[in-house]
Amino acid sequence: MSNTEKWALITGASRGIGRAVALELARAHGLHIVVNYASNEAAARATADELAALGVKAHLAPFDVRDPQAVAAGIEGWRAAHPGARIEVLVNNAGVTRDNLMVFMKPEDWSTVIDIHLNGFFNVTSALLQGIVRQRSGRIINIVSLSGAKGVAGQANYSAAKAGVIGATRSLAQELAKRSITVNAVAPGFIESDMTKELPVDQLKALVPMGRFGTPEEVAGVVSFLASPAAAYITGEVIHVNGGLHS
Repeated sequence: MSNTEKWALITGASRGIGRAVALELARAHGLHIVVNYASNEAAARATADELAALGVKAHLAPFDVRDPQAVAAGIEGWRAAHPGARIEVLVNNAGVTRDNLMVFMKPEDWSTVIDIHLNGFFNVTSALLQGIVRQRSGRIINIVSLSGAKGVAGQANYSAAKAGVIGATRSLAQELAKRSITVNAVAPGFIESDMTKELPVDQLKALVPMGRFGTPEEVAGVVSFLASPAAAYITGEVIHVNGGLHS
């Protein structure tokens, strides 16, 4: 298997944390990258260009993680383009927020967030799982959130979705440990990204012991560690990247 191309698939890889993870896995591990995105093709192509500059291959895979058939078609398209290659690392990162107090929350805002985060995790992971199990190696890394560990007012939908992924992470880790496949989660706090740019930044910084938001690159560094040989005995864990906020 030494000559087999090793790839990472990252959902929501066109911007923010997903983009930073893609670049770090390419840079640190030499992995080729499946760049999944939902709609922003220009940003996805820009990420692919950055990956090419690092000397790795990039495959654009536009699919909505909520749609199992679209997920399957996207993965099959990658397999057809790269026969014999294998997914060594899966990073479930795609996500959205639809924040509101629950008393005002619309049913579609609840459903959309649950569907993308929790059902999206299931759809993508299950589509790849048989192949990962057969190869008896691999890393599954789920991007969750401080919200999923402690709950945040105005984010009942997001907190529920991320808490669900945390529970699934721990269960799947138990299922796959005997095959030397690890399953972990990374829980960012406030990170500089499109998802946080509308928040009251100065007010929220005051809540963080370090007094600042984190960067996507700081999250990507933890993902990179979990993908490394040094993390082979870590599974079922949630690693917080939040500047000291209590979970």
